[in-house]
Amino acid sequence: MDKKLAQRVLDNPEFKKMARQKSVLGWSFSVLMFTIYVVYITYIGVSPESFGIPVAENSITTWGIYIGLFVILFAIAITGIYVHKANGEFEETTQRVIRSVQEHTHE
Repeated sequence: MDKKLAQRVLDNPEFKKMARQKSVLGWSFSVLMFTIYVVYITYIGVSPESFGIPVAENSITTWGIYIGLFVILFAIAITGIYVHKANGEFEETTQRVIRSVQEHTHE
């Protein structure tokens, strides 16, 4: 793609709107994940003994295991959501804009 064509894609209002949405989604997920990690680490620092409490009487599984798994699985889930959206809706918009700009270039 030549520089003029690339610039026309970047200047396209539909592409700009999609780029803003993608940015907001990415930053929102980043802030959410950062908050989860900060709360998790702070809680470990403030009350480490609470992570050693068994889930049930006579159980070897503790709440710390479940909380740690939640943090990991949550990170995987929001990453999956972002990738799905970026490779789906956002990529479709990008390709549509590129096709539109190329069609107008050949006219």
